Amino acid sequence: MNDFIDYILAPYKTYSTLNILLETIATFFGIISVYYTYKRNIWVYPTTIISTFIFIYLFFNWGLYGETIINVYYTSMAIYGWILWQKNLEADHKHVDVSWATKKEYLYATLLFALSFIFILTIYYFRPVIQNGFDFSFINQCKLHYSKIDFVDASTTAIFLIGMWMMARRKIDNWYFWIIGDLIMIPLMIYKGAVITSVQYIVLLILSFIGLIDWIKSVKNSQKIVS
Repeated sequence: MNDFIDYILAPYKTYSTLNILLETIATFFGIISVYYTYKRNIWVYPTTIISTFIFIYLFFNWGLYGETIINVYYTSMAIYGWILWQKNLEADHKHVDVSWATKKEYLYATLLFALSFIFILTIYYFRPVIQNGFDFSFINQCKLHYSKIDFVDASTTAIFLIGMWMMARRKIDNWYFWIIGDLIMIPLMIYKGAVITSVQYIVLLILSFIGLIDWIKSVKNSQKIVS
């Protein structure tokens, strides 16, 4: 047990106080954003943007380029979702209605997964260039050699992109992708030395289950009112 504690705390011995503080703040706003998501509250988007902006900085500095790219995408999708939700607010001007994804949307989601997966592996192909400040003199060191973690990272990135896209479109199914991604990210973040972030994913996993149940109830209640 002591060895495990030493393992998860070891990376923080080399982190600056600023980075630890930033990771804590980003984690806090990330949790708050998911809380607002399951409440169907438009405040999900400003809190998401704060969290993702900080994580872009942290993940890039830690060399986690898959996570960096997904947080750039999160930021852009948060703006996209903010606009969509703003157009579909209920009478209280805070909440939105939700629905299930269609077969056509799942087809788009499959395409998004494939494109995202390939894109992240392309980013990793140019890792020597990126790690050396985008110095293209290192281009000859780029190889089609990926670790298992790279494939896991690319997969979770693609899964979360689908979740974010479906959330922006107010689809209940988004929670399935958040749950799958969270289950993968918890041990992955511990492995990569970002323990505070792994705790965030544990909380997000719990909130995702709550959100799924709440959104399903919301649709059922709407159907009762209509009928």
